[in-house]
Amino acid sequence: MKVVLVEDSGPVRDALSAALRGAGYRVTPVGTGAAALEAVTGPDAAADPPDIVLLDLGLPDLDGVEVCRRLRTRSTVPIIAVTARGHQQARVLGLRSGADDYVVKPFAIDELTARMEAVLRRSAGHVVAPVVHAGPLRIDLSRRVVEVSGREVGLRRKEFDLLAALARRDGAVVSRADLLDDVWGLAPDDPGLDAGLHSLEVHVAALRSKLDTPGAVVTVRGVGYRLAAGD
Repeated sequence: MKVVLVEDSGPVRDALSAALRGAGYRVTPVGTGAAALEAVTGPDAAADPPDIVLLDLGLPDLDGVEVCRRLRTRSTVPIIAVTARGHQQARVLGLRSGADDYVVKPFAIDELTARMEAVLRRSAGHVVAPVVHAGPLRIDLSRRVVEVSGREVGLRRKEFDLLAALARRDGAVVSRADLLDDVWGLAPDDPGLDAGLHSLEVHVAALRSKLDTPGAVVTVRGVGYRLAAGD
């Protein structure tokens, strides 16, 4: 497995690189946001793409949250935010920007590798082509473009993220809890869960209206939603 390790501190970067290599990972260590974008989405990455990114949020050139957002618009690679920002607001911001998990410094290397393995297991079950077709829908996950019968549909960020979360499951039912976690970064015990459920329903209604494709987003009563494959 290839890991892009984004860490601004040289000593920490060297220590983590050594520990990860000792655990059997191939490591590409970088120290800036610009280098991270190049390592994940640049020309060299096309031939040897990373399997996971460990992203420090405190970087010297770009804020790590912004780096995460940019990576997520260009790639579906799993991202774990690794940072000293341990308060809940920072954790939620990191998850909402596209991170798949969040590890707070200091941490044990065993905890980090266990989280990496869990994220990789989840992502392995959701491997899809960069472009997903579902009936008349064409969803370009990397370019964040949606077309219905060849006509481009303008979606707001959360609306696209919701549609992408359904598209990545290849027609399987996605629970409301998983959607709230994936799109809103809300855990089951989060105090904002009720507001999140209301927001989910509002965004599903808006998405259906904009897609104007009856039956595209199917409600599975008592569970969640799925994206219909169509004919």
